[in-house]
Amino acid sequence: MNEVIALNIWQFALIYLLLIVVLLIMRNRRINQTKLLIVASVRMTVQLVLAGLVLTYIFENPHPGFVAGYLILMTGFAIYMVLRRAPKKLLNPRFRAIVGAALGVSGLGVVCFFITAVVGVSIFNPQYTIPISGMIIGNAMTGVGLGLKAFGENIESNRVRIETLLNMGAAPRKILTPFVNKSVETALLPTLNSMLGMGIISLPGMMTGQILSGTLPTTAILYQIAIIIAISAVTCLAVFLCLYFGAGTLYNRRGQMTVDGS
Repeated sequence: MNEVIALNIWQFALIYLLLIVVLLIMRNRRINQTKLLIVASVRMTVQLVLAGLVLTYIFENPHPGFVAGYLILMTGFAIYMVLRRAPKKLLNPRFRAIVGAALGVSGLGVVCFFITAVVGVSIFNPQYTIPISGMIIGNAMTGVGLGLKAFGENIESNRVRIETLLNMGAAPRKILTPFVNKSVETALLPTLNSMLGMGIISLPGMMTGQILSGTLPTTAILYQIAIIIAISAVTCLAVFLCLYFGAGTLYNRRGQMTVDGS
């Protein structure tokens, strides 16, 4: 197969013309997100360039400490981003600790299983561990964020119903269980919907990257199927653990619901 075509700086710069098109449309339609688009684009570019430099150094100087440090940094930042965007009234200190533990344990657990059992290489192999963990933990972060948002909105919109059920003597765990289930479903839907169109409507990023690098399409397909299943598993695990155990922090021993966890 042909080798991947390297882009020079001028070829790469052409892609920003499409960004200008988006900005013009947003400005013309008075969509008040132009500042966010610019900041997000600049931040993305800087972060990815820095990540590329760091990864180049790690790949050229492989060491278990570098891989472990990168995994810890990646997981820590994912937890920080989830907690930063989660509903503030919902997350009491115990709930926040549960979110961090659930995201860290499920994300790193699935990464270790994928690398050591499915791929069959050392967890400290940077070529496989770093990009695959990025996909798995990144999607877990997105799923937990969606799940927490849906959970908070459902509780807020059903506050009267919840109070009525509590006054009737219903157990808080029984009241919150449907909201947990619905939020897990909401978090999984983007992954499930993308799975339905893969191979017909779209070729996923991992598969496309491998094909561009010269990997046989059949090999790329097997990796893509495996990573999508891993993503769906880690999303389900992380969201379920967050909400199932986190919901228990929203009521006290007397069965009284507390939004702030008091």
